[in-house]
Amino acid sequence: MTDSDRSAVGRAAGPEGSSVDAPVEPEELVLAGGFDPVTRDQWLAAVDAVVRKSGRIGEDAELGAGVETLTRTSPDGIRVAPLYAEEDTTDLPPTGVPGSWPFTRGARTDGHVPDGWDIRQRHAGTDPAAVREAVLADLECGVTSVWLRVGEGGVAVADLARALDGVHLDLAGVALDAGTEQVAAAHAYLDLAARNGVEDAELLGSLGVDPIGLRARAGSGPDVDSVVEVARRVHGTFDKVTAITVDATVVREAGGSDAQELGWSLAAGVAYLRALDAAGIGVADAARLIEFRYAATPEQFPTIATLRAGRRLWARVLEASGVTDVPQTQHATVPDALFTRRDPWVNMLRGTVAGFAAGVGGADAVTVPPFDAALGVAEPFSRRIARNTQNLLVEESHLARVIDPAGGSWYVEHLTDDLARVAWEFFVEIEAAGGAVAALDSGLVAEKVGEVRARREADVAKRKAPLTGVSEFPDLNEKPVRRTPLPPAVERGGLPLYRPAEAYEAHRDRSDALLAETGSRPTAFLATLGPLAVYTARAGFTRNLLAAGGVDTVDAGPTETAADVVEAFGKSGSPVAVLCSSDTLYDERAAETAAALREAGATHILLAGKPKEPVPGVDGHLFAGCDALAVLDDVYTHLEGSK
Repeated sequence: MTDSDRSAVGRAAGPEGSSVDAPVEPEELVLAGGFDPVTRDQWLAAVDAVVRKSGRIGEDAELGAGVETLTRTSPDGIRVAPLYAEEDTTDLPPTGVPGSWPFTRGARTDGHVPDGWDIRQRHAGTDPAAVREAVLADLECGVTSVWLRVGEGGVAVADLARALDGVHLDLAGVALDAGTEQVAAAHAYLDLAARNGVEDAELLGSLGVDPIGLRARAGSGPDVDSVVEVARRVHGTFDKVTAITVDATVVREAGGSDAQELGWSLAAGVAYLRALDAAGIGVADAARLIEFRYAATPEQFPTIATLRAGRRLWARVLEASGVTDVPQTQHATVPDALFTRRDPWVNMLRGTVAGFAAGVGGADAVTVPPFDAALGVAEPFSRRIARNTQNLLVEESHLARVIDPAGGSWYVEHLTDDLARVAWEFFVEIEAAGGAVAALDSGLVAEKVGEVRARREADVAKRKAPLTGVSEFPDLNEKPVRRTPLPPAVERGGLPLYRPAEAYEAHRDRSDALLAETGSRPTAFLATLGPLAVYTARAGFTRNLLAAGGVDTVDAGPTETAADVVEAFGKSGSPVAVLCSSDTLYDERAAETAAALREAGATHILLAGKPKEPVPGVDGHLFAGCDALAVLDDVYTHLEGSK
């Protein structure tokens, strides 16, 4: 023992009067002890200093102005700051503990530990033999339940037994998606279990009866009271089966916000509670018969907060009805509409982030679609990747070994509260309009969702909401991924289906058709001014933007005069030209070059950048935040008009 060691211990009497070294209490270990405390004002000042260098705030800007430039507003109008600290959560209501009211931190005391959440894979197809083969393959390789399309566009109700032959329904439950045949499919499933000798109390499944959700998608549907027949059969007999599904993803698929999805789910859930209560099924028992389906998206933190807020909000609804011990059952799924047809491999990343967020948020069941879901019938490889995405999160990333992983995150806790408050306001507005069905029929829901969708469309058009592989980093030479088309979905007579990538993909289809017809893609000419180092940044930006719409580019290369540019333009064969260079060279050569290009036959001249003064002869500008889809529309108009 060294002298320093001895200084940290004392002497104590040992056996028979001997002495031994005895430990003393160590000093408290403070990991940040060597650093001076940092105040919020110091942090704000440091951020301001960095932002000031970019020119986004002036020297005389108030403290915190730089942080404000980094603050954004969500589609729900919620202010999202770049940093949250403990003081930001001091006024928030208590979240409780996992497994207790209001269930914000999870429906179960032990969370998903140790087995993980229910990995639920979706299957669609009209051939019961093919569906059976795919279902069994998934169940043998890690999937724990099946989400099956039945009826129109799926397996016929009469073929349900063939499609589920070999599936042990007391080990792997089936969630039904039966459209207009919901009630018939529900009874067929229960009858099948009885014929297979499955005990009522051990049967697993979600019968998926949801007339309100059907009405929201198709524009019409059976009355809310149609849930009563199935609910009565399930109630008190099938302890592990939910009869009703509140599918709130219909709002997200229509372009709605997270809070609108939550508020809508409360209104639909309350409508079902009222129907069951009127039929003699108490609120507590009725609540146990309902499963809620929410969208899990690549927006990681909003997804986590949405699921946590959903449990809290539903707990509040039930508390008002005298029930405090029934948590919300949640199924989180990644909507196919968020997947892209172009560069579909990126969908693996989208699915991974969304699945991670759903698991962290505490969903009871999670569905991650195959990466080719937007293209048609998924192949075995893509289904394997989809199920292994979740298996890796549970088994290798050990995500399920942490109870409420997001708990205590100041940002998540704050966002959960913000979403809950905005969602409750939307729920109250729907209730004031007469409830979910009345709000649908009056157009209130469509109007409110449409307002958010319009903002989403604008952000996608301006590439403020980038789509990797589509609006950003597109590859015009990518090999198309082809799949067998799926059966047509239920016709949307209600809320529309919004696919963010659709507008860009339509332009890409347009480009592919021209390539097949003529052997070349639509092409724009880049009028590059000056040496490579001067124009390369804006030329690269322009290529990326135009390629998002399937427009190829050729450039003039390094040039010294307008004559050099015009010579290259004459070889391009394109009537559309885009000036690319620095602001300094624009001042010197842009007007002259534009005039020369116009004289040489250019019908549409754009400029990459946003000069302080207008440039004569320029028809428009390309810059970060411009309406890329409008630019592409104009380019195609002039390209096609030149033929």
